Amino acid sequence: MKKKDRNESGAKVSLTYLLLSTLFCVCLIISNLVEIKTVDLGWFTITAGVLVFPVSYIINDCVVEVYGFKKARLMIWMGFISALIVAVMLQLAIILPGGKEWEHQRAMELIYGSVPRIMFASFTAFLCGSMVNAWVMSRMKAADTKGQFSLRAILSSLWGESVDSVIFFPIAFAGTFPWQTILSLIVTQALLKTGYEIIILPVTIRVVKRLKKSEGDVIDKNISYNWWKLTDVD
Repeated sequence: MKKKDRNESGAKVSLTYLLLSTLFCVCLIISNLVEIKTVDLGWFTITAGVLVFPVSYIINDCVVEVYGFKKARLMIWMGFISALIVAVMLQLAIILPGGKEWEHQRAMELIYGSVPRIMFASFTAFLCGSMVNAWVMSRMKAADTKGQFSLRAILSSLWGESVDSVIFFPIAFAGTFPWQTILSLIVTQALLKTGYEIIILPVTIRVVKRLKKSEGDVIDKNISYNWWKLTDVD
């Protein structure tokens, strides 16, 4: 299979990339909606978002590995914008006056009223964590094109998840939870999400191999890692 430099790849977006990006956005939106719930598992605490959020990092790894950093960057911004639209629409729905038969305004406010803070924390953490994850994966692949996808996937996820947790939990829960609980959440979430990826790594490896056969294998060389170059996807 022929590998190609990032600068040789076309600007077209394949159906497979579109489907992966859509799933990525869906996972992010779901994780933001359920992140408000904490769950006690023995001696540590997690949030319900741990069920689905790691999937977005797995997709991120697959996209960077197969399509390169530029298309991963575009996908990350697509997820960011999608989640932002959901957050705005939820707040508008809360503000709208309810009908005579609507009896759940208070419940809706309790559940989604904290979403702006959660969403702000999630947006900031997601953007930084995902970009760091993609950057580490891309740079490691460019430095070693012979393989070691497993190592790249694990290390990039550990970096990305750590950055995500360090940013998210203090912003989202400061003043709500004790700092000891927040620290516990930071450590356990980063480790659990990375462990999640390690467990599912055999599946990820098979998916990446199949994608490379049909989509190609991009190696990032001489590209800009500027987060804001949304139109630079060729």
